Amino acid sequence: EHAVNVGLHYILQHLDKPGTYARISFVDFSSAFNTIIPDILQNKLSQLSVPTSICQWITSFLTDRQQLVRLGKLTSGTCTISTGAPQGCVLSPLLFSLYTNDCTSKDPSVKLLKFADDTTVIGLIRDGDESAYRQEVEQLSLWRSHNNLELNTLKTVEMTVDLRRKPPVLTPLTIMNSTVAAVDSFKFLGTNIYQDLKWDIHIDSIVKKAQQSLYFLRQLKKFNLPQALMTQFYSAVI
Repeated sequence: EHAVNVGLHYILQHLDKPGTYARISFVDFSSAFNTIIPDILQNKLSQLSVPTSICQWITSFLTDRQQLVRLGKLTSGTCTISTGAPQGCVLSPLLFSLYTNDCTSKDPSVKLLKFADDTTVIGLIRDGDESAYRQEVEQLSLWRSHNNLELNTLKTVEMTVDLRRKPPVLTPLTIMNSTVAAVDSFKFLGTNIYQDLKWDIHIDSIVKKAQQSLYFLRQLKKFNLPQALMTQFYSAVI
């Protein structure tokens, strides 16, 4: 929620100025948590002044992990893994955030928002000059190649927010020689954002989901469930 608010604040504050618009790239990294290289992570942690003993412990934790698959009474052979962070581990999102900590924007007109494995590039364009935005996107592509991250160009999309009466036709963005698909809306960290920055459809969607959940609450009430359980269901579902 904080990342969404920060991103919208950057955009709305920028659009108050004449001759402005914003281009937003929602970048998708394939299996991001599975691509962490322990040695690279250890170097990054050292640069962040993390104690050596902690760095070595994390490297040991991620290196030479034994993994197997069990289906009923059948068990596969073990496989040794020394890349990535375990799925479902509480440390994994934190380690990935530290792993990508040095991925930053050098231009004040380009904002880089990161939340776990979600990365968003916001280009605050003025007078049609997109050079800084395109350069930062290119730098992000180079950074990911140096850090063993695979960018999924098929799931990476871009949305333009231009509230002027006659917005010009823009040159498509390309990443790794692939044209990035343009969209008019995107679900950003659970919030549906539309290029006109209106909230009607998003609110309607939330109301519809709430009404569906209230239906189940009414059904449960017919069975005379205790008030405490009804309250617990409401807090958990609606």
